[in-house]
Amino acid sequence: MSLLARIALLAVVFVDLIGQGLVFPIINELIMSAHLDFLPTATSMAERHFYYGLCIGIFFLAWFFGAIYIAKLSDSIGRKKGIIICLLGSLVGYLLTILSLFMNSLWLLILGRAISGFTAGNQPIAQAAMVDASKDDQEKSRNMGLIVAGISAGMVAGPIIGGLFSDSMFVGHFASLKLPFYIATLLIAVTIILVQKYYFDTKAPEQDTKIRVSDVFSQLFRIRKKPIVARLFVAYFAFMVANNAFFIFMTNYMTSRFHVGLFGTNLEMVVLGLALAGSSIFLVGPVLKRFEKITVVSVVTFIMAICPLGFIYSPDPAYCLVFIALFYLAFGVAYPAILNLFSGSVGETEQGWVMGVTTAGFTLAAGISSLVGGSLMAISLNVPFYITAAFALLSLILIQLTWRIKAIRDLAEV
Repeated sequence: MSLLARIALLAVVFVDLIGQGLVFPIINELIMSAHLDFLPTATSMAERHFYYGLCIGIFFLAWFFGAIYIAKLSDSIGRKKGIIICLLGSLVGYLLTILSLFMNSLWLLILGRAISGFTAGNQPIAQAAMVDASKDDQEKSRNMGLIVAGISAGMVAGPIIGGLFSDSMFVGHFASLKLPFYIATLLIAVTIILVQKYYFDTKAPEQDTKIRVSDVFSQLFRIRKKPIVARLFVAYFAFMVANNAFFIFMTNYMTSRFHVGLFGTNLEMVVLGLALAGSSIFLVGPVLKRFEKITVVSVVTFIMAICPLGFIYSPDPAYCLVFIALFYLAFGVAYPAILNLFSGSVGETEQGWVMGVTTAGFTLAAGISSLVGGSLMAISLNVPFYITAAFALLSLILIQLTWRIKAIRDLAEV
């Protein structure tokens, strides 16, 4: 795979993650701020928490339904066509989001989020494309690290774009909550051109191109016939519930408790992205080269159980940022290790499927966390973070109970 092809794939992951780093703080501001006209002024805080969880949850649940379908589609029609379909869907989703801001329409915003979510399958396709181009296990680990680097860059760039272009201090009278979405739309258009011009499939598509609605579930249920994937998935799902409960509600928590505003929530996302970037650049390679993967994931999961408790008991927003950084420094090491285990558990012809399964697990966990957590935050701001700690500990227990078999230990060796 050429350097430009790798850059095109990293651009795909980059614009995919910009959507979360850029959109989440703005949605949080739109829904939680009583000073804006997006929701009626009389909307209660309990309703605002619910609507926030609904907006985020719809995005992730739509992503869940689209993830396996589009990943399987990419196996059949080729990675390139699958990526282009996803990018076009993101383009439409952003345009609907911009329209919702003009019309102050919550339901149009939700529709835009749903379309963006259903076509947000680029990350597993890019992962599968990187795997297709990997010559050995070491290169595969490096390529998975590049994917995390693209994720972290998107997570950093998203809130920076959102913060700069929505603040009159930086762009004067051009500033608005709509302008960041125009920038993101432009970046997606550029990425479409890069992929079209420089990326070419390195693996021939499968002959069977029939994709049915039932494939959304049958492809996920296929893990029952893959005992190693099934063992990995159970602990992975708990791990992702912990990650998503923390990620989705940290901005909402900081806004509600410390009233940090859009600047503060964007800063959280920047810290998160920098932590992921630092982890992927400085930690992933040395750590995975020296320690076996089960040990790495176990230690990281324990750290992820402690950080949310430090986060909610911090007396100052600055301390909260420290625990966000620690949480995602740890997560950034574990995630490539877990992806590598999943990838190694199947053959070359099933890479698209297994990467789709990992994304489906992530998005289903995020959707459930969003919908449940939004209602629970109306009871107590701390509940999602107790859930984070509990599921991280559950994941740690499941890793010790289900991953200590020879087949997985062989995959986990240095």
